[in-house]
Amino acid sequence: MIANNYTFLGKGITCIDAGYVRPQLAAFYMLEHEGEVAIIETGTSNSIPRLMHLLDEKGIRPEQVRYIIPTHVHLDHAGGAGGLMQLMPQATLIVHPRGARHLIDPSRLIEGTIAVYGEEKYHELYGEILPVEAKRVIGAEDGLELDLKGRKLLIRHTPGHADHHFCVWDETSCGWFTGDNFGLSYREMIGPESRYIIPTTTPVQFNPEKLLASLDLLMSYQPERMYLTHFGLLEAPENYVDILRDSIKDYVAIAESHADAADPAAAISQDLAKKEESALLSIVPEMSAEQASELLAIDNELSGQGLAIWLQRREA
Repeated sequence: MIANNYTFLGKGITCIDAGYVRPQLAAFYMLEHEGEVAIIETGTSNSIPRLMHLLDEKGIRPEQVRYIIPTHVHLDHAGGAGGLMQLMPQATLIVHPRGARHLIDPSRLIEGTIAVYGEEKYHELYGEILPVEAKRVIGAEDGLELDLKGRKLLIRHTPGHADHHFCVWDETSCGWFTGDNFGLSYREMIGPESRYIIPTTTPVQFNPEKLLASLDLLMSYQPERMYLTHFGLLEAPENYVDILRDSIKDYVAIAESHADAADPAAAISQDLAKKEESALLSIVPEMSAEQASELLAIDNELSGQGLAIWLQRREA
């Protein structure tokens, strides 16, 4: 069932479209249990009114939100954390220990983002990024268990996309909130018989060995559901994990083939585009080549940049 910007997934979980860049590019999730709420991912500050509307629609008071849990501090996942914490007086922010300082003092995140996008685009994409009081932050060690009125949420560190990345296991729904570690599969990638999925190797901490190990960890729990930030519910993940494993290895081979290129990132991105656009069209045959190119353009560019940086780090 879809209402406004929400998809109700059952088992007390609602997927919220963060409204980031375009519809159905980035999601965050509300988990309800016995009158308490956890928010997993936050979207950006611009996403907050969508959550507040949903709370009001469901008759949930801000005081009922107990946990706010971004999987990592990239701004499409954690940019709204400070704003949400100001509105949720009983909430605790749960974040990877390596990311906590960047949400307590987001100045470096802000400076880095403005340096990339410029100030006007930064505000358009992310709004105002607010700091979080240190006393309200828990740096979640691997294996931390959270209690939401008897519903257990387990934090497992899952590096590979970023060193400060974790995933959240919800035993009740037998599902993982995967952040970026189980790849990207937008709604447009769903075909008549299957759906397409790609890894994300965006800058600056991609590590293929760690990412493959993290996939093994996630699958060791025999999950039935993956709650993707990009985008929405993916069921039967055992049907997709080998595609991700093979793609990660292919990405590495493509990167290595361009190690001596004058502009490795551009060369890698071009090869990723050829690979992914062709494969996507085989899964979603009604999509045009132009639509496939447009849909994947930003991710191919960012993944090319991440792979080029990985090459540089490896050689150094």
